[in-house]
Amino acid sequence: MSKISVIGIAGESVFLSLDEFAKIGETKRINAIHRELGGKGFNQALAVAKWGVECSLLCAVNKCDKQTYEKIATSTGIKPFFVPKDDESPYAVITTDKCGKNSVYVYRGCELNLSDISIFENEIRTSDLLLINNEVPSEVNEAAVKIAKANGIKVILNPAPYRCCDTEFLKSIDLFTPNEHESLGLEEFTNVVVTLGEKGCEIRDTGEHIPAFEIENALDTTGAGDTFNGVVASCLVNGMSLHTGVKFACAAAAIKCSRRYILNSIPTKEETENFLKERER
Repeated sequence: MSKISVIGIAGESVFLSLDEFAKIGETKRINAIHRELGGKGFNQALAVAKWGVECSLLCAVNKCDKQTYEKIATSTGIKPFFVPKDDESPYAVITTDKCGKNSVYVYRGCELNLSDISIFENEIRTSDLLLINNEVPSEVNEAAVKIAKANGIKVILNPAPYRCCDTEFLKSIDLFTPNEHESLGLEEFTNVVVTLGEKGCEIRDTGEHIPAFEIENALDTTGAGDTFNGVVASCLVNGMSLHTGVKFACAAAAIKCSRRYILNSIPTKEETENFLKERER
């Protein structure tokens, strides 16, 4: 069975639904509130698990949250490596308007450090692929990638949120998955898939543009990028071409956007395959 290791963050996400975003100094009424476990690392790992690929996740959490978060992760098919810390767990507030567009505010909370990599080293070594993002310190990602490359493991970097990275570190990445803003600084690389939101995405190496799938109601775009990354990674470890993997990922992201929140909204492999079959008739 294929296996993917993910490093990122996990923490509580609070979703606030409203008709339109408030202007500075303005008060708006919230229509609905919803809480669930989230974070880029958790969301990407969840997308991998829902694709039926074995998945391990390394992140830092407050020691009081550890047991609860591990229980949730395990119930979704994720093998958790949650390092207990004294600081608060990451926390996010996501506001979503009636058009499905969102605004996200993240409290980074406790973070991984270099010594935490040791408990995850064997997971990386026994994986087919390492999936990382920029919500953890640079030195953690760099240490993890060194382990991966020393063992012939491919690495996908979702460079979100944007930050400058060491050039030698970037040269060791097998695939980048930035949005347009995050692609700044990656101009010299061709192993890049740029996500373009409702316009789809572009595979830089071949110049292919893969359009997004239209959906009647975009209820919530939160987590669409994480869904995309998890599905692309899952397709690649299952032997699919990058073109096919990106197409599946665009379909999965579209399904996610047609549903509210994330935990129960990221589609399974079967749902995504059925969605594509319907669109190709």
